[in-house]
Amino acid sequence: MSHIKALSTTERSLKISEKRKDNKGRILKTGESQRKDLIYQYRYTDIHGKRQTVYSSDLKELREKEKVIQKQIDDRIDYATREVTVIAFLERYIRLKQGVRYNTKVGYNFVLNLVKKEDFGYRQIRDIKVSDAQQWIMKLHNDGKGYSTITSVRDVIKPAFHMAYNEDIIRRNPFDFKLVDIVPNDSQKRIAMTEEQQELWMGFIRDDKTYTKYYDEFVVLLGTGMRVSEFCGLTKSDLDFENRRIRVDHQLVQERGGKYYVEKTKTECGCRYIPMTEEVFQSLNNILARRKKVKTEIVVDGYGSFLLLNKDDKLKVALHIENEMRWAMKKYKKLHPDKPLPHITPHVFRHTFCTNMANASMDIKNLQYVMGHSDVGVTLNVYTHASFDWAAEQMARIIDFKDTDMQGKQRKSS
Repeated sequence: MSHIKALSTTERSLKISEKRKDNKGRILKTGESQRKDLIYQYRYTDIHGKRQTVYSSDLKELREKEKVIQKQIDDRIDYATREVTVIAFLERYIRLKQGVRYNTKVGYNFVLNLVKKEDFGYRQIRDIKVSDAQQWIMKLHNDGKGYSTITSVRDVIKPAFHMAYNEDIIRRNPFDFKLVDIVPNDSQKRIAMTEEQQELWMGFIRDDKTYTKYYDEFVVLLGTGMRVSEFCGLTKSDLDFENRRIRVDHQLVQERGGKYYVEKTKTECGCRYIPMTEEVFQSLNNILARRKKVKTEIVVDGYGSFLLLNKDDKLKVALHIENEMRWAMKKYKKLHPDKPLPHITPHVFRHTFCTNMANASMDIKNLQYVMGHSDVGVTLNVYTHASFDWAAEQMARIIDFKDTDMQGKQRKSS
């Protein structure tokens, strides 16, 4: 009997809500009402559990306010008091970042998970001062986080706080400071292999019974400066043997779950053609000749006939090549402890190629094009590595040229 009574009460309340209309006969939603002076009002409960009311003389305008309020509640943001935690606002910032690359998403989630483990993340964003931000950065350093990790964290947190500044939640960005002024840059500099080191490493790979099968892959990477994901993304149609050039306009990526997908190159300038040297030409032909014939080619986002396959006839990705180099380096160190080499990765190959080309006096704009850099400053400052030996060699070459040129002029005058 009580159940029937409760049901009839619900029905009565529904009928009441259905009958609630404004003076123009429009049905009002839950929380909406119209006063005797024809002003509309909307009552709601804010994120603190307090009842609030907003007003408008126009129903359409009131409902626009309702949308904004609901969005703020969903985001756990109180714009009236500017109360929102660092975590809540960071989550909102990341949600707005649509269409970013897979590795960028991974980076965002890494930073978010790190912040969730920190007391800093649960503080109100409006209360964070510059000194608070700096002390937190110092804490991360003292906890053993490397400079590159801290840089990655700051590169996500800083623009999130900038968005908070643009939305008038904070008056200034507390992360607007130079990171190197707070923690020392202890990150390892990118190293280019010397000519002797290149000969040692490539000679070892070529002659080793286990790792010689990777020799041609390493030749292509070292001889083109391609990003490793660009190399893994190459298909047969990207190889123009007639004109001896490689088309690079995409890269192959694999998620942790195993799903493959194709992304555009890292920058718009990444779309380019790379010339094949004779050695690269031969190695690409060798890779094609050894490539297994599979019954069904794997197609990813419209791309098929990928150049590189692993031992299971699946697509080879960056991690596979990184592991090949790591395992080979482990064996090299064991066999040749008297001939140390730097830690070798696909990135080191890329740096080395760029430095080799720069030291061979390749025009910097052409080198920028081959490397696929959007900013020539990256080509100059990050990937080229000056040394005393190279500087001395170039100076000697210039001086010898000037001396020869001067002698020639003197002979002509005499």
